[in-house]
Amino acid sequence: MRGWLKATIALVVLSGLLVGADRIAVGVAEDEAADQLVKSGQMSRRPDVTIEGFPFLTQVVSKKLDDVRISSDGLTVRNDGQQVALHSFRAKLSGVEVSDSLNSATVDSGTGSGVISYQDLAQLLPPASQLMGGAPLPGGGNSRLSLSYGGPGKVKASLGPVSVGEATVHNEGNTITVDGLKLSSLAEMFAGLTNRKVEPASFTLDSMPAGLKLAAKDGVTPLPEGLQLSFEGKGVKLLG
Repeated sequence: MRGWLKATIALVVLSGLLVGADRIAVGVAEDEAADQLVKSGQMSRRPDVTIEGFPFLTQVVSKKLDDVRISSDGLTVRNDGQQVALHSFRAKLSGVEVSDSLNSATVDSGTGSGVISYQDLAQLLPPASQLMGGAPLPGGGNSRLSLSYGGPGKVKASLGPVSVGEATVHNEGNTITVDGLKLSSLAEMFAGLTNRKVEPASFTLDSMPAGLKLAAKDGVTPLPEGLQLSFEGKGVKLLG
C-alpha cells in the first residue's frame, strides 16, 4: 500500500512538472510569435498571441499549431498613405505550420474582425467637393462628409449641419465603397447646388493585419460604434 502511494505521488508530481513545462514553453512561443509578427510587417503593433490546445509540446513536434488567436486594440490600416486606427482586432488562425525557430509560418485558414470609427472612415473618403464634381462647398475644397450609423447595412452622411442622406457600404476585394448618397433639397440650398449627384466614394486598404484580406461576402458591416471589417484568408503566409 505504501509503495502504491509513493508511486501515485511521484506520478502526480511528474505530471505537474510536465504541465508546468508545457505552459512555460507555450508562453515563450507566444511572446516570440508576437515579436515576429511585428518584425515581419504583418502587424503594425505588437499583438497579444494565444496558442490554444494542450499539450503544446506535441504540437511543436508536429510543427503545426491547431488554433492560434491574435488580438490587438492598437493596430492601424492604410489607404494611399492615410493611416487610421483599427479597433478591437481579433483573429483566429487554424492549421499554422511553423519552422523550428518560428521564423516562418503559413496558415491553412484564418478569420478575423476589427472596427474603424465613423470619424476615421470619413478621413479615408475623398473631399466632398470631389464627390460632387468639383463644385465649391461651404468650408472650402477640403470639406468632408460626416458619417454615422444609419441602421442595418447603412450609414448616414451629412455636410456640416445638413443631412446628405443614407448610403450603403460594400466591398469588392479590399476596396470599400460608400454608395447611394443623394442631396436633399435642403442640402442643395445649403450648398448652393441643384441637381447635383453625389458620386460613389471608394478607397482601398493596402495594409491588412496578419496577412488576411477583407471577406468576399459581408466584408464590411455598419455598426453603431463604426464600420466593422471582416477578414479571411486561406494559405496565408504569416511569417517569413
